[in-house]
Amino acid sequence: MYARHILPMLAAALLIAATVVFFVVPKTEALDSPPPAAAALTDAGASASSSVPRANFDKAAIISREADGHYWTRADVQGTDIRFMVDTGASIVALTLLDAQRIGLKPSDLEFDNEVRTAGGATTGAYVVLDRIRIGRVEMHDVSAMVLKEGLDQSLLGMSFLGELYSYEFKGDTLIIRQ
Repeated sequence: MYARHILPMLAAALLIAATVVFFVVPKTEALDSPPPAAAALTDAGASASSSVPRANFDKAAIISREADGHYWTRADVQGTDIRFMVDTGASIVALTLLDAQRIGLKPSDLEFDNEVRTAGGATTGAYVVLDRIRIGRVEMHDVSAMVLKEGLDQSLLGMSFLGELYSYEFKGDTLIIRQ
């Protein structure tokens, strides 16, 4: 009588175990191997993860916080060294008139037809596109910028540059930017 109750339970347990082995084990093994399309790419010489965008950590720069509490950096703007204060509150890179002249822009060629509000008040600005801004190994092309006619004491590295980065991260007294 005891065997009559044990045998069905044992058969059910074996059926459950066989089901788990049949359905779960092959799926686990499949996760360890690349899908057929990825395997074909790997065989062809391409990386299996080549379709996944990721940062190139060789293209990074570190900017230190200075004594005044701001993050300052020197950048190569179209071949000219410009000092910027990093400003995540600025929607666009802002150049002083003097820095704009230093990179070769002529005030007489600029149209100061944009009203701009700064911490110092309202002024006018001329929209430009900078061919290149490079900080260390990080280089962006065709960066939107505004040349301010007055009211700006230093050029600002704003979000038209920072927003194109893979990431930027504040850690203690350093700002790490990655392309």
